[in-house]
Amino acid sequence: MREAQYQAKLIREIRRRFPDCVILKNDSSYLQGVPDLIILNGDRWAMLEVKLSSRSGEQPNQKYYISVLNSMSYAAFIYPEIEEEVLDELQFALSNRR
Repeated sequence: MREAQYQAKLIREIRRRFPDCVILKNDSSYLQGVPDLIILNGDRWAMLEVKLSSRSGEQPNQKYYISVLNSMSYAAFIYPEIEEEVLDELQFALSNRR
């Protein structure tokens, strides 16, 4: 499976869990290192950097943006080995009302 195929599968699963959400793909050529996806759900948002496996390489600045964006809302790397854990965290982050 290629990363694009995994990303498409992941988007379908996120839409299944959050039918009213908006999912946007970010352009890494605009801001290098920004996570691949932004998920908007009501007054909540999250960003995910999609990787094909735990061994996939990281681009410069990806850890930085995950850290900064996670301190603002929720951001994480996601790949098949930890998909369920990250989706559970995403569920909490996007549905937890202050």
